[in-house]
Amino acid sequence: MPTKIRLQRHGKKRYAYFHVVIADSRAPRDGKFIEKLGTYNPNTNPATIDVDFDRALHWVKTGAQATDTCKALLSYRGVIYKNHLDKGVLKGALTQEQADKKFEAWLSEKEGKIQGKKDGLTKAAEADAKARFDAEKEANAKKAAEVLAKNSPVAEEAEAAVAEAAEETTEAVAEEPQAEAEAPATEEAPAEEEKKEDAE
Repeated sequence: MPTKIRLQRHGKKRYAYFHVVIADSRAPRDGKFIEKLGTYNPNTNPATIDVDFDRALHWVKTGAQATDTCKALLSYRGVIYKNHLDKGVLKGALTQEQADKKFEAWLSEKEGKIQGKKDGLTKAAEADAKARFDAEKEANAKKAAEVLAKNSPVAEEAEAAVAEAAEETTEAVAEEPQAEAEAPATEEAPAEEEKKEDAE
């Protein structure tokens, strides 16, 4: 039976996660499978890959063909490299101890890279959160200063002085037309007195 290591889709629209399964290559994508090896969630950063290492290695050695994506996942987890080293031991190119040593070195380096990426993402998220917090704090301080300046007694006195000055100017403008109106009335009154004197 031609077996394949492939992905089986699960999840919602635009938020899929996958099961890594061993299935007959003629079976439908999400149909019957022989064995579930693990899960793959590409929605997280970095992607979450959980694979049963021993069973995956067994199926690779048995001759199950992996799809391109599954091959990349198994390579990421070290299954393909372990199979390569085991073939070298069978050929006599290296001993089992050397193969184990090489694999341990590769595994520790790979885990270090993954952890480094996780730490970098965490630091970047913390820095972004701190920057947003500082910006918010600065905006709040500026707003509080504006409110304080608006409500302070000095500002109230300044506003009162401006209001008084405005009132004085309006009063002065109102008094000028009244003075002009009084001046012609006083001029007319002496003229009338002169006419009366002439008539007498």
